[in-house]
Amino acid sequence: MQTILITIHLIVVIALVGVVLLQRSEGGALGIGGGNGFMSGRGQANALTRATAVLATIFFITSLGLTFLANVGRGEKSIFEGTAPAGQSAPAGGSLLDQLRQMETPAPAQPAPAAPTAPRQ
Repeated sequence: MQTILITIHLIVVIALVGVVLLQRSEGGALGIGGGNGFMSGRGQANALTRATAVLATIFFITSLGLTFLANVGRGEKSIFEGTAPAGQSAPAGGSLLDQLRQMETPAPAQPAPAAPTAPRQ
């Protein structure tokens, strides 16, 4: 579904750019349709204005649809989940507050490893 909507969106974008460029140029704007074209005068202005409005509406609808489809499977998530201080990897679970508490509590002292003994022969 998302692929179809992206394809429609791209077609609308290309058509919208084309329609905007066909509009009559006023004072050196971007329009290339300033000369004698297939339509003239008021008819051209009404048709191109209407086409621009329709394409812009379809553009916004497809944009909103793509945003909705991108967020359908996504659950609520806090910005603090899965973050770790710089240079450290994120722990397997817990929130940022739990991670900070673990960092503050001192780790239990571990005894020094015993020196290796020579094997008996």
